[in-house]
Amino acid sequence: MTPPELFDRTAGTATGTEDRADSGPPAAQGHRARLRARLLAGGIDALGDHELIELLLMGAIPRRDVKPLARSLLQRFGSLAGVLNADPRALARHPGMGDATAAALCVVAVAARRQAREQVRAAPVLSSWQALLDYLAIDMAHLTVERVRILYLDTRNMLILDDHVGDGSLDEAAIHPREVIRRALDIGAAALILVHNHPSGSPEPSRADIQITHRIAEAGRLLGITVHDHLIIARSGHISLRSKGLI
Repeated sequence: MTPPELFDRTAGTATGTEDRADSGPPAAQGHRARLRARLLAGGIDALGDHELIELLLMGAIPRRDVKPLARSLLQRFGSLAGVLNADPRALARHPGMGDATAAALCVVAVAARRQAREQVRAAPVLSSWQALLDYLAIDMAHLTVERVRILYLDTRNMLILDDHVGDGSLDEAAIHPREVIRRALDIGAAALILVHNHPSGSPEPSRADIQITHRIAEAGRLLGITVHDHLIIARSGHISLRSKGLI
C-alpha cells in the first residue's frame, strides 16, 4: 500500500519514485527530460521561473501536465520567491494543489533558510554582514505579517540566540525594552541586533520603529548591552537604522 504521505489528495496520484515521475504520455516524458537536462547543463539561468516550479511539481504530480499549474501559482503569488515562501496552507488550497505538492515547493524554502542560517552561525555576525542580510531576506522578506526578532550575540559577536519575539506591529505591545535586555542578561549576551520586516514592501522606518529602538538602546547602555543595529527587511530591500544615523 502506498504510504499516506506520498499521496496528493488533490492530484489523486501516488508519488515517490523516479520511474513514476516519468510516467505519462511520451510527449510529457520528453518535456520533463528536457527540463532536467537543461537545468543540469545550464545552471542558475537555464530555466525560467515557471519551469523551475514545473520541475518541483513533477515529483508530486507524475501523470499530469503541470505547466498551467506552475503559471497559475506565479500569477497568484507574484514571483518565484513569492511561490516558494507562500504559506503552506495557501499553497495546498490553491486549485490543482494539495498537501504533497505544497510540501514539494515548501521544502526548497526550508532548505534555503537552513543553509543561510548555518552560514550566519559559522562566523562573527559583524564580520559576515552580507550572510546575515541574505539569511534575513530569505526568511522574512516575503512574510505577509510583521515579525519581530532579536539576534543575541556573545562578546565575539557570535550568534547565541535568534529569538522570534512575536508577530504584529513593532511597538511596546509587541516588544518590551526591559524584557529584551533581561533576556540578554539571562543568556549572557553582550550585544543584540533588532530585526523586523515590513510586509508593505518598503523598508523605510516608521516613527514607532525609531522610538522603540532608542528605548532598547538606552536600556542596554545602562546594563552594558550593546545594540549594534536595527534592521528592517522588506521585499524591495533592507534598511539599517545605524547606517542612517538613527542609533
